[in-house]
Amino acid sequence: MNKTDIKSLSAEQIKQELQRFSVPGFHAKQIFKWLYRGVDSFEDMTALPLKLRSQLSDAFYIEKPVEIDSITSKQDGTTKYLFTLSDGEYCESVLLRYNHGNSACLSTQVGCKMGCKFCASTKAGFTRNMTVSEMLNQIDFIQRDKRQTEPDFRINHVVLMGIGEPLDNYDNVIKFLRLINAPDGFGISMRNISLSTCGVADKIKELENENLQLTLSVSLHAPNNELRSSLMPINKLFPIEELLAACRHYTDKTGRRISFEYALISGVNDTPECAKQLARLLRGMLCHVNLIPVNEIKENTFSRSTKEAQKVFTNILSDSRINVTTRRRLGDDIDAACGQLRREKLEKRRF
Repeated sequence: MNKTDIKSLSAEQIKQELQRFSVPGFHAKQIFKWLYRGVDSFEDMTALPLKLRSQLSDAFYIEKPVEIDSITSKQDGTTKYLFTLSDGEYCESVLLRYNHGNSACLSTQVGCKMGCKFCASTKAGFTRNMTVSEMLNQIDFIQRDKRQTEPDFRINHVVLMGIGEPLDNYDNVIKFLRLINAPDGFGISMRNISLSTCGVADKIKELENENLQLTLSVSLHAPNNELRSSLMPINKLFPIEELLAACRHYTDKTGRRISFEYALISGVNDTPECAKQLARLLRGMLCHVNLIPVNEIKENTFSRSTKEAQKVFTNILSDSRINVTTRRRLGDDIDAACGQLRREKLEKRRF
């Protein structure tokens, strides 16, 4: 395809593209607004001159979201979506409903190459990075879907914690973040955006220079190199000491608190000694620890920690003056963790 993906462009880039048609630059802002109103065709941009609409159709295309499956929790309204992309690949998103608003957990890659042992997203392998428009369309579709029955529905928070490692798709993710923050885009505040990384330390150093007031969530999951390397291969490239040095520099540069994600796995990383090691690692750091009872998947024998083990772990951190909470579990009845619907669909494709 020789056409350009217009939804991956900023308003300024659209303006630059329009120069070849010798049309007024103000049309760029009109087009940009139309793209964020759920328009899938240039013909539907009725405020534009007919000739310009024809020129746009010849030069650009609008990436369209296509849902092929969804399931909604009867317990809490969490909805899990499976989308098919233009090349036949799949991605997943999850809508999470909270008292403070609606949160969309989005994917940033088709598959994941990081190989974390407890994660379903990596089990079906890595195919490619997602485009800016493919990430935008996850929000677009969820809003359109829910507005059929809830006219005022909107996504208030975005979490990049679905399939893929956001910092491994760095350029597209940064552009996506700026677009969803744009007033004429989805207008989502940077302070309502969380980016989760497994610990790509060199990209964390780049991120601190982007001047984005988002929340950085770092998947730690172990308090020492031996254990973390056994769970997360990325630790062999960026060991804990290097990762935490990058995190400390990030908080110093941005003034933003880091959230450390810690999946509690029974008998693996949930012991009192692990809690004490973690407290020593994070002492004096501007951070928060988010404890997550691990999602159980069929590819491994990991099971979530008992309530008592979770309580002991939490108390040790609290007593060491580490800010800590345990994540509320949503969508338990639909296996809301990302990666499972995509993997099932790929397995059916093989047979």
